Amino acid sequence: MKNGNTYTTAQYGLLAGIAAYVMWGFFPVYFKITQDVPPLEILAHRVVWSLPFAAIIIYFRGQWAQTWEVMGNAKPLGALTLAALLIAGNWGLYIWAVQDSQIFQASLGYYINPLIFVLVGVVFLGEKLSRLQIMAVAIAAIGVALLTFYGGQFPWIALSLAVSFTIYGVIRKQVKIGAVPGLFIEIAVLFIPAVIYLFYLSNQGEMVFLKDGTKISTLLILAGPLTVLPLVAFAYAARRLRLSTIGFLQFIGPSLQFLMAILYGEKLTPAYLLCFAFIWLAVAIFVWDAVRRQKNSI
Repeated sequence: MKNGNTYTTAQYGLLAGIAAYVMWGFFPVYFKITQDVPPLEILAHRVVWSLPFAAIIIYFRGQWAQTWEVMGNAKPLGALTLAALLIAGNWGLYIWAVQDSQIFQASLGYYINPLIFVLVGVVFLGEKLSRLQIMAVAIAAIGVALLTFYGGQFPWIALSLAVSFTIYGVIRKQVKIGAVPGLFIEIAVLFIPAVIYLFYLSNQGEMVFLKDGTKISTLLILAGPLTVLPLVAFAYAARRLRLSTIGFLQFIGPSLQFLMAILYGEKLTPAYLLCFAFIWLAVAIFVWDAVRRQKNSI
């Protein structure tokens, strides 16, 4: 509801959540525009230019004390170091997938990611599935199996993205730190290797940055804010919205990525279409169950 022209906290949270997932959903556009830059160089620039931008956000949000506290503690720092390696692999694979015209698989990975989270909860955290959750996971598994056997293509990209991001999420959940300070520490871990790699490319005369004109160099610098801004919006939304609402919003990203795949001319084979039909059904059941459980808990 509105009070005059003033939005409620929840409405601002909803707008922020939508903004975050829309930005993530349009990521393929950025990686297609930078198609001529090798994936590893894009990944390195994403790390390098995210660090100062994240530092500025932390400064204005007054989160430096929290950041230094975690950096001075070996256990959470070790966990965030492992998380950094996982997210770097996830980012690198995603960039390569988009540039290699595998956006459908990338989209599939983020569709099944919440279902992988559920399975991890069962296997490692002793959580129990509801009947509808079991049904959703089974239907999603059938969809992946159909793509593998009927389409003759094992969706290793989708599964790798989903599993790596799930493990990353589980690790991050164990560390009590805000989203942006946590990202800052992860990027700080990756910063020196990224800089060394860029110096290596420069010495070999293979670095695209500052070589192919100001347009591409500017786009590579923008990798920093494009990485941090969606996370800031998501963190803002997560503190103001119900989990069921966040659970629903998270499917905006892969849905837009699916549309991007069509836009960029990837072939939607019958096997892919059948797989996605099962995945969408599983997602619908998953979201409906989450909303129902949230209402019953009120």
